Amino acid sequence: MVFSSTLFLFYFLPAFLLLYFLTPTRLKNTVALIASIGFYAWGGLNFLALFVASVVVNFILIRFMDKAEGWQKRIYLTMSIVINVAMLFYFKYANFFLENIGAVQTALGGSALTWERVVLPIGISFFTFEKLTYTIDVYRGVNKPLRSFWDFMLYIMLFPKMIAGPIVRFHEIAGQLTDRRAFDTVDQKLAGLFRFGVGLGKKVLIANVLGLEADKIFAMNPADVSAPLAWLGAVAYTFQIYFDFSGYSDMAIGLGRLMGFQFPENFNNPYVSRSITEFWQRWHITLGRWMRDYLYIPLGGNRVSTGRLYANLWTVFILSGFWHGAAWNFIAWGAFHGLFLILDRLFLLRIAKRLGVLSIIPTFIVTVVGWVLFRAESLAGALAYLKRMASGGLGQLPYFNNEFWVTLASAALFSFMAALPRVERWEVGLLFGEKLSLPRAAGLTLAAAVLLILSAGAIIGSSFNPFIYFRF
Repeated sequence: MVFSSTLFLFYFLPAFLLLYFLTPTRLKNTVALIASIGFYAWGGLNFLALFVASVVVNFILIRFMDKAEGWQKRIYLTMSIVINVAMLFYFKYANFFLENIGAVQTALGGSALTWERVVLPIGISFFTFEKLTYTIDVYRGVNKPLRSFWDFMLYIMLFPKMIAGPIVRFHEIAGQLTDRRAFDTVDQKLAGLFRFGVGLGKKVLIANVLGLEADKIFAMNPADVSAPLAWLGAVAYTFQIYFDFSGYSDMAIGLGRLMGFQFPENFNNPYVSRSITEFWQRWHITLGRWMRDYLYIPLGGNRVSTGRLYANLWTVFILSGFWHGAAWNFIAWGAFHGLFLILDRLFLLRIAKRLGVLSIIPTFIVTVVGWVLFRAESLAGALAYLKRMASGGLGQLPYFNNEFWVTLASAALFSFMAALPRVERWEVGLLFGEKLSLPRAAGLTLAAAVLLILSAGAIIGSSFNPFIYFRF
């Protein structure tokens, strides 16, 4: 079940919100948990028992770990981490390694390797990271473990962020799992409704329109794609993935606010970045922070020699690429970004400082090239597509309807207007506790209603409605 489906918008969400708002405070977690289990079961019933079993095992191990000392504490920590990583490794990466082992075996003259392909559970990357952060936060003493198993299960399974993030670390909402009254206000509900409407509009009115044409271009034989068409497809996908993923994050954050939760921000106008380093401070912020705190810093972070620091950066981003997908093109995408992070530290940041706002242009071009590695079905396909982009020439573009060009221009405008010097950025993520004036509250309500109506009409009139990050 996706947020931009008729089933979710017209049936699941209204029924859930009505029941949730009418339920006494002490029972809201129960309602939210039941809804979350139903939400996950709709798309992943075959994996629900395994999912719940992993939550039970983690809860027990962490309770034991919290009571243990010394080496026993580390043993429980290790057991929890190994179980979670092994589960992720098996479901997400078994096919990848077996395919490559089979390819090597065939190349050496052996018989082809056969196996029953492993099916990937929905959202396994996101809820694995959240189980890991719970374990590590409790081990480090950042938070005490939750007393209630049901509260822990709600933290892992909370449906707004379970399938595609943002990655919510335990210490960020530990208090909210037991008491959300400070955030359960009319102002926050209005802000949440507006944020959900913005996210739905990003997804349905922009990402879907661009994605429909980008998919057609990437599906073509690279030999038949001219350089201008190749660049157009890459740029269309660049905006598609941003409005698709940030739209989902906006919807998740908005739903969280409607329920009284404060989820962390996940995007901050990434295409106005003046370097790849800045890009990763603005893109998928919760993943970047997770990688920094639970991988980069334990590897030594910046407190190591220059050579080791570069190796750490590259390691983290290769693993980040591999986390996104079990294929060589994702590994290449991670290595590509890792390389530019190293080049930033060597000399590119100094060049960017001299260029000022103009450095947005080369940074965006690098980002577009990187997204080709991400979008292609294989590394060979990505390299063939990049070759067409670099081929030059002024081949004629096929016909695209006006809706595509208007949407592409709108996507560029919304993506880059934050870079204009005198444009005040109106953050749709309103601060919790902020009081809304009556005119502003009315404006948010009206804007949310318009976005929801337009988006609902687009959903009803189109069958093209994928979510890019659902496969991760």
